[in-house]
Amino acid sequence: MHLRQPPSSIRLSALLALLACLPAVAGEPARYAFDPVHTRVMFAIDHAGFSKAIGTISGSQGSLHFDVEDWSSARLDVVVPMHRLDMGDSGWSASVFAPRFLDVKRHPQARFVATDGLQRQLANRGRACGQLTLHGVTRPLCLDVVLNKAGRYPLPPFRRTIGFSATATLKRSDYGMTSWQSLVGDNIELRIEAELFRQDGEDEQPAQPDAPSIDPSVPAQD
Repeated sequence: MHLRQPPSSIRLSALLALLACLPAVAGEPARYAFDPVHTRVMFAIDHAGFSKAIGTISGSQGSLHFDVEDWSSARLDVVVPMHRLDMGDSGWSASVFAPRFLDVKRHPQARFVATDGLQRQLANRGRACGQLTLHGVTRPLCLDVVLNKAGRYPLPPFRRTIGFSATATLKRSDYGMTSWQSLVGDNIELRIEAELFRQDGEDEQPAQPDAPSIDPSVPAQD
């Protein structure tokens, strides 16, 4: 014999199941992708005591799940293409690529992953702590971050965009790079400027954009 539930019980069970699912959906932070053109990693390292040698890396890619109101839900995963490092001189860059330093043939990428959210400390400042993999070695690292702006980019396609600045200091020896310690410093100062654009389905172009679009096929009028 099969006992049938009253219709009211069925409706109540369905409603409870639906309500149980809503917080997870509503609380899911928006997904942003790194803009590789407007994201740059810069580092500075002591050069025999005479100056700080500066290098930059462009082309980083990855994603950030982020809620402007709730930083604790953030998840970050970004890959930095070490083979795109630029020291401002091809010979100097080649020396840094060599096995005694970055060894980019074996380790062409660095990766930073933070899955436990961002620690918001002030209105637009906080820390992102996670794991940095560099030169084949993975170690914990914390970045001091500043949320510069969150809003729509003012030019087509008017994507929702967020921008961050971040800084950190690490030791190259912690990542297995110990050559030429009498000439090249151990401490590496990092500075990161990053822009990310929203990836979910809520990023449609506004009906009346603040800035007019320009059609290059139409000649300008005096």
